[in-house]
Amino acid sequence: MKVAEKIEKKIFQELKPTRFELIDESHLHAGHVGARPEGETHFRLSISAPELSGKSRLDKQRRIYKILKEELEGPVHALSIEAD
Repeated sequence: MKVAEKIEKKIFQELKPTRFELIDESHLHAGHVGARPEGETHFRLSISAPELSGKSRLDKQRRIYKILKEELEGPVHALSIEAD
C-alpha cells in the first residue's frame, strides 16, 4: 500500500473528515534532504473534521501527528497541515 493510501485510511478511520485533500509535494523537494527518488516524502494535508473543530492549531496538529506517528517516523519527511 502506498504511503498516501495509508495516510488517507488512518485519517478517515480516526477523524471521519468532512473535507480531505492530500497532495504529494515530493517532486518539489527532489534532491533535498529527506527526499527519496520514489517520492511520497513531502505531503500537504487539508482537512476538516468534527473532532478538530474548536481546537487550537497546535492541538489539531498533535492529534494528526499522533494518528500518523508510524508514517512520520518512517517514509514521511514533511507534512504540512491546514485544518479547520
